[in-house]
Amino acid sequence: MKTTFLSLLASCAIGMASAQNGAPASPYYNGFNWTLTGSALQDALANKIIDTHTVELSYTPGVWNAIKAVDLDPTNTSNVLLVYGWESGQDADATNDRTRDRNSNSGNNGDWNREHIYAQSLGNPDLGQMGPGADAHMLRACDVQRNASRGNRLYANGSGTASYTIGTTSWYPGDEWKGDVARILMYMYLHYGAQCLPSMVAVGNPVASDTNMIDLLLQWNAEDPVSQYEDNRNTYMSNLFNNFAQGNRNPFIDNPYLATRIWGGPVAQNRWPTIFLNQDTFDTTDVGIFPNPSNTHSVYVQTHTTLDRIVVYTINGQEIMQLEQPTFSNNTLEIKDIPSGFYFFKMESGKESITQKVIIQ
Repeated sequence: MKTTFLSLLASCAIGMASAQNGAPASPYYNGFNWTLTGSALQDALANKIIDTHTVELSYTPGVWNAIKAVDLDPTNTSNVLLVYGWESGQDADATNDRTRDRNSNSGNNGDWNREHIYAQSLGNPDLGQMGPGADAHMLRACDVQRNASRGNRLYANGSGTASYTIGTTSWYPGDEWKGDVARILMYMYLHYGAQCLPSMVAVGNPVASDTNMIDLLLQWNAEDPVSQYEDNRNTYMSNLFNNFAQGNRNPFIDNPYLATRIWGGPVAQNRWPTIFLNQDTFDTTDVGIFPNPSNTHSVYVQTHTTLDRIVVYTINGQEIMQLEQPTFSNNTLEIKDIPSGFYFFKMESGKESITQKVIIQ
């Protein structure tokens, strides 16, 4: 969620500590092994969020009360923010509203209700109204009619505000909310495993290292950095001194770069550079190439590391391209006009290198 919000008022933030940039939130992650990558990191984070989820909220009234506490509009704490919304009052269509009275919650048109960011019916089995179906990390305030419009449609790529996409069969959450959605779906996958597979709720290409993960979510996670609103929500939910907390955190809100460490793809915001980036060495987990496969004859290379050279080889070992001292903009470089085929991209920094497979369709 790109918009940066002010901190919640003290009356609704008792026991909340601001998320830490530069170091993992303490004491939640004390003793965690941050040298892990890939599936080992995925499993360790899953164990962490499962072990610390010590309070199971009831769907009613527990979740209602939790949303009223964590979804408050920082500019007007009488209201809650509505996921997928983008304006309030300028348009005659009230279903577009971004905020609404915090006590106007019900199943009636004009009110807000509980939106399952992971649609209940897409779980295997159905999420229900206990356990994953009542996990406040993935439940958001939402306009009743907009919630019904989204229904159980799969998430798909788009731009601008929330809308139907791909012939109304899918749903784009909006530029402001797509990062929130991606990080929630990643959390649900780690916490609930096969019951909440990203491949069941999002349209995109499976990630090579984990076919349950979809590249679109990694893209959204990278494109839409964490907001203060997400931080406030996350920290409230982890602090058991708060009345409607669960005890656990969403680690992808704490640091979106954890998704890059696990699944690769576009390099997401790294909020702990002192932990994960040492510019004197080539951190090979800090390199992403996307989209992969590509059907546009171009790809983006994304990294914080200074690269000396990028060399592109065919599957037969023939060199077709070499870029010396490539110039990146915002840690991203577009490479165009690549013929269809199967390639190896070798990226070199100092005496170290990494090679990734890329398909151009």
